[in-house]
Amino acid sequence: MTETGGRDRQATPMPADMTSRELARWVWRQVTSMRTALMLLLLLALASIPGSVVPQEDVDSIGVSRWQEEHPKLTPIYDALGLFSVYDSPWFSAIYLLLMVSLVGCIVPRTAVYWRALRAEPPRAPSNLSRLPEHSAYATPDAPDDVLQRAASELKRRRYRVVTVDGAVSAEKGYLREVGNLVFHISVLVVLAGFAVGGLFGFKGGVIVVEGKGFSNDLTQYDDFVPGSLFDADDLEPFSFTIKDFEVDWLTEGPRAGMARKFVSELEYQETPDSPVKDYDLRVNHPLDVGDTEVFLIGHGYAPQITIRDGNGDVARSGPAIFLPLDQTFQSFGVARAPFGNPDEIALEGEFFPTFALGDGMPRSTYGDLANPVLSLFVYTGDLGTGGSVYVLDKADATQLMKDDEQPLRLDLRPGDTVELPDGLGSVTFEEEIPRWNKVQISHTPGKLVALTGVVLALLGLLGSLFIRPRRVWVRARRDEATDSTIVDLGALDRSNGGDPERGELELAGIMASLQHTREDKA
Repeated sequence: MTETGGRDRQATPMPADMTSRELARWVWRQVTSMRTALMLLLLLALASIPGSVVPQEDVDSIGVSRWQEEHPKLTPIYDALGLFSVYDSPWFSAIYLLLMVSLVGCIVPRTAVYWRALRAEPPRAPSNLSRLPEHSAYATPDAPDDVLQRAASELKRRRYRVVTVDGAVSAEKGYLREVGNLVFHISVLVVLAGFAVGGLFGFKGGVIVVEGKGFSNDLTQYDDFVPGSLFDADDLEPFSFTIKDFEVDWLTEGPRAGMARKFVSELEYQETPDSPVKDYDLRVNHPLDVGDTEVFLIGHGYAPQITIRDGNGDVARSGPAIFLPLDQTFQSFGVARAPFGNPDEIALEGEFFPTFALGDGMPRSTYGDLANPVLSLFVYTGDLGTGGSVYVLDKADATQLMKDDEQPLRLDLRPGDTVELPDGLGSVTFEEEIPRWNKVQISHTPGKLVALTGVVLALLGLLGSLFIRPRRVWVRARRDEATDSTIVDLGALDRSNGGDPERGELELAGIMASLQHTREDKA
């Protein structure tokens, strides 16, 4: 028995190895299948999740620096995976391009199929219409040709495509359903192409501007700038703006008390150096359009003015210092440094509390407005580094100033306070005026109208594929010599999944009633 089994196995021919051409054809069929396209579309959606969860360099470089400081162990892993710049990473681009190839491979052959279906005539009537889900019959003394002529006219009136073959009328409608499918698939390509155009020729940049200060649209003015691969810096619009004032409305009641309800940045701007000055109220989701460039207001905070003097009383540092909000009450973290000559630098690092209070013995802010502002700072000296983010202090080679009891020296200042530093280092003053800063995003996305067009087309195509019902109707007329009458058979088939049977039966009954009424009217 074993031998017989062995002979049978030997007799079974083994499949031949695929040639390189056959392998390439097989791979192409797999890549261009609709199942693969749907999987890649889902994979692209999943790949976009880290871009919404993890801070992105091209959107919030400050947030990235803070995240990296808070997660030193995860930072190398995330950096290696490109999670701080998801949409520019090679793996995201690979999914994007593979989806484009898959969609093109799906759409091109299906376009020919849709085109043939769009031009095709209705199929001939089945031999037995009584087997169809919807069927009706009646007898009439009219001749079969007259019945078929009336049926063709009635079905044309109901927007059917009609043909009369072999003593039967064949009619079909709903051809645009296939067009809706095709438009939907093409629109996905249009959307992807729009994003690609924006990514290649556009740019996105960010800058923090303090109230009363200005900005000119020059590369040197940006805090962070991410250009497209084919972007030319000479294409920057030559506009400029100044933040005259910044107004915030605060919630005073309810569980969200202390949060900013709305904020408006009052701008003066010029589209070109020679153009007239214009005013604009910059608000969230209401960008300023200058040519093809958009200016968005995406954040705000406080910039306490800190003055540092050396031991001789000379000003070593003066002006606003950007403090970044930590929560909805605008409790903020920031750095201010004054160079006295390397390696004898001095820097301040700490928190700003717009409305200072003690909760469970810990300092905190209870309100976002300036009801009780306090600035709490630690002092560092030594080599404080020259690289990295200006919002993070490099303390690797720095020395923190201590009090006599070996506790860290902390300066708790209110507006107008001045504190002398130990060892004749100088003094620190918290100035009375506390300006605010605005985080502004400036972007140019040339493909946004293309992407928007693709979205609208996708919606129209989807509506067409969902609500257009492809339907076929047949009318057959034959003469019955026994009764000296014409037997008229009507049958219908709804080709859309989930079609309403009652609606189809009502339509078929309406067609039959129209034929009978037409005959009676002629009589």
